[in-house]
Amino acid sequence: MTEQSKAHPPGNSTKNTCPKKRKVSKRVNLADIQLLVLDVDGVLTDGTLIINADGSESKSFNTLDGHGIRMWQRAGLKVVFLSGRPSEPTRYRAEELEIDHVFQDCHNKLEVFESLLKQLGLSADKVAYVGDDLPDLPVIKCTGFGVAVANAVDEVKQYADYVTARRGGDGAVREVIEYILKSTGKWQQLMDRYLP
Repeated sequence: MTEQSKAHPPGNSTKNTCPKKRKVSKRVNLADIQLLVLDVDGVLTDGTLIINADGSESKSFNTLDGHGIRMWQRAGLKVVFLSGRPSEPTRYRAEELEIDHVFQDCHNKLEVFESLLKQLGLSADKVAYVGDDLPDLPVIKCTGFGVAVANAVDEVKQYADYVTARRGGDGAVREVIEYILKSTGKWQQLMDRYLP
């Protein structure tokens, strides 16, 4: 990972680089999406935190999501974890999946997101973001393709371009990845690995 448990990537963004987004969904060209940014708790997990007797934390991640992330990467696309909480299980999962950019303990996700865009040289309309709770809302409103998982709060669903049928921690991320890759014609090429 090039970033580890940092709330702020290099470079401070003082200006809001995100375009204003309408309340209702807009047409987006999914073929333009180059980056998938994922909240962790409630998206990659079901939101449950297990605090063990020794104070350590445990989380449950869905293997369908993990395989979906690998397929996304095989398509030549990038993934970022952007979480409001610091967590060792999140760091370990990101290492397993070879996620290059992991930001934890982010209390202002939009600020971190904008700084990351600047660092990567991307515009917000080239990004899909998946979230579930109010801290995700500013980024969902900013991105080209904002996604709410099925268990997201109503306000997040209201501003999302897409709401998953699956809940966070139950394959919602895989659903989003398949939706984008199938819509852009990239899925079938990836299936060649499994259907020689």
